Parts: sequence; structure tokens; C-alpha cells
Amino acid sequence: MSIIELGEVRDEPTPAPPVRRPRAAGRPLRSGAVLLLALVALAGAAPATGRTVSPVPAARAAAAYLSADGVFVVDPPTSGGDRFLTAYAQPTPDGDVRRRWQAPLARSGDYLNVRVERGLVLALGASAENGVFQTTAFDAGTGQRRWQHPGRSQPTADGGLLLVDDTTDGPGVLSRVEPHTGRRLWSVPIPPPGNPAYHLDNGQVDQIVLVQPTGEVQVHDAATGRELRSIDTLTGDRSAFQRVQVVDDLLLLVPPGSTRLVGHRLPGLDPLWTVDVPLVSYVVGCAGLLCALQQTGGLQVLDPATGAVRWSDPGRDTLADIRHGRLLVAGPDQRYAARDAATGQARAELGRWNLVPTLRRDDPLVGVRPADDGRLVVAELDLVAGRSRIIDVLPDVVGNCQASLPMLLCQRLDGSTALWRLRP
Repeated sequence: MSIIELGEVRDEPTPAPPVRRPRAAGRPLRSGAVLLLALVALAGAAPATGRTVSPVPAARAAAAYLSADGVFVVDPPTSGGDRFLTAYAQPTPDGDVRRRWQAPLARSGDYLNVRVERGLVLALGASAENGVFQTTAFDAGTGQRRWQHPGRSQPTADGGLLLVDDTTDGPGVLSRVEPHTGRRLWSVPIPPPGNPAYHLDNGQVDQIVLVQPTGEVQVHDAATGRELRSIDTLTGDRSAFQRVQVVDDLLLLVPPGSTRLVGHRLPGLDPLWTVDVPLVSYVVGCAGLLCALQQTGGLQVLDPATGAVRWSDPGRDTLADIRHGRLLVAGPDQRYAARDAATGQARAELGRWNLVPTLRRDDPLVGVRPADDGRLVVAELDLVAGRSRIIDVLPDVVGNCQASLPMLLCQRLDGSTALWRLRP
């Protein structure tokens, strides 16, 4: 995407013009005034140091995960000693990070994520023997292990959990489990190559879409597993592979060859439109529109009702986030910009940043970048205001951050992990 240069928005004040050297008469008074002005300017340039820093008791090679009420730490793999998942509470007023509970883990294998869902702490790991994903559930209050099953978890709109096990070469399995017992309630096979699609209700699954190798598309109810509707989408080559995505109430199919995009309405699978969109990589919702990103880096923005192209851009910018009718796009040099989703018009340059993962979808966007003196600059990227607001400049931080403002979890230069509570 091409970006109209509007000038980088800066939080630092414009340097004052050079002051003419004063005459000898009155020099002490004028020098004092100049010093006072310099101190005021410096105070405005640097964020207020209202932060608190709390070291997290974790080994240097441990993995830490930010949560709404604290931090989870997964010990690194070990061949001899014990290995644990440890839950820490939010820092106390004096900055201490206190342990809530600790649960044993397998000595080998990799853990890719830890999060809280349905009153459980769900740890997603990959087996050291075969790389198969498995989810282990712990009681969020006590750390007691509840169950372990193969697969990745997805919360359902009615309070349940789905487990998707599709990492093997053969057909996979999608199951619904009872959250607090792990008891399987029903299962349906996942045809290769896996990757079921989901219709979401307030961010949680209420319908599941599976595509059979024959071209049959099936919609299942996430509560019961019952098939709601199916249609045949391949009238020619019955073995051709096609990709499927769900965006809001639309089922989008990319037929073999990736030269078209076909829209159907969920849950009835009523056909709506077919448009030429070559080399589609994936599609996301863009403030009531559809953003179709191409494998070559271009972008086409479509009307979801008709499939008509509203605007397009063949540039190499990538789509990073969508907020309040604005697109956050990143150029090849990691410079971020805000664009209007409806028109593609450039709104503001936000500067060069590394985007930080946030805990919740509606958390403010946070970017970090190294300063010239080795410190880490932390800023909020505001798409509506069209500016990057510097929050703090942290010493001795290497990065690997996670954010849910005002909390920031990062790795320090010595390999340790700490929590920062930043100023508002």
C-alpha cells in the first residue's frame, strides 16, 4: 500500500531556537533564566517517572505469560530436575510479586501459550516425541490439574470448550469437552488438511465450518455438534483443494487456483457473489468491509453485500490491526501508519515501532523501539488521534514484551523478567 507522507507525529517538543549569548551586564540573572527554561523543556520531553518495577521470580530461560490478574511462568525443559507452571499475583503496593500456586509439568516438550478460560488455566504444549499439540487444564484458583487432552482449545458461546486435534497426517478430530471435568461430550472428524473455520458470537464459537475433500461444506452447531447445513461447492475436480474462511456472517471460499473469492451467507450457505481476486492469502473484517490480502502483498477492500471492490492498493504494506474504522499498516521498514478503512486515505504516520502483543482485543495498541542510549521507548499507538504517545522510556530492557496497559511484561538485559506498572 502506498502511504501519503503526512510527517511523523512526535511527542518530543520542537527544540528551542539558539539563545544569543548575553552581554556581561545582567549575565547571572539571564543565565538563571536560561537554565530554568532548559529544565522546563527537558521535563516536557521525558515521560514522568511514575512507574513501579517488580521483578518476576523466574529462571532466565523460562517463558512468562501476562494475565489479567498476574503472570504465569513455565520453567524451561529439563532432563534431570522438576519442572513447574507457577502462577504469580499482580504486584503488591510495595512491588512484590507473590506466588499463588505451583503445578508440576512434564520435563520435556515446548509450551506455546498459557491463558485463563472458563475458570481454568489452559497450557498449550507440543509433545517432545511427535510434536502433537496438547492442552492441559489447571484450576485457576488452586493450580490443581483437571485434565489433559490432545488438541488446541477454543471457547464456545454457550460456556463450553472445543478441542481441535488436527496436527497428525491423517484425519483430525474436533471435540467438545466439559470445561471442569474434561469429559468429551461429542466429536466430529476433521478432514485433511484440517483447519476448521469458526463463526463467532462476541468472540466465541457458535458454528463450525468443515470442508470435505470432495468439496462439500458443512456447518455444525458448536453446542451439540449437529450438522446444520451442507452444500456441494465443487462441480468439477472432486479432489481439488479449496480454502475457507468465516468473516462475520460470511463464509468465504477460495476455489482451486486462488483467482476468485466466493461469498455465502451463514448459516444457510446461501450463495451471494463471486469476484475475481487473484492470489488471495487471507481475508479479514475491516470495519464493516472485507480486506482481502494477496500473496504478493497487495490489498483489495470489498463490499461484503456485493463483493464489489471499494478500493485497492498494490503496495507491499502489511495490515497489522483494525480499530475504530482505521487500519494500522506497516511498511517494509516497520514504519506504521493509520489509514481510513472506508476509503484507504492515509491519516497519519506513527513512526517506526515493534508492535507488542496485548492481552485483550480491546487493549490499547503498544509499540516499542530501542533508543540511542540503549533504553526502550514505550508508546501507545492511537489510530483515532493519529499519533504515537510516548508513555515511558525503560532502562535495561531488551524486549520480548506483552502489554495490557498500564501493565507491561518484558525481558531485561540480564535475561530476567519483570512487570512494569506504567504511569497513566
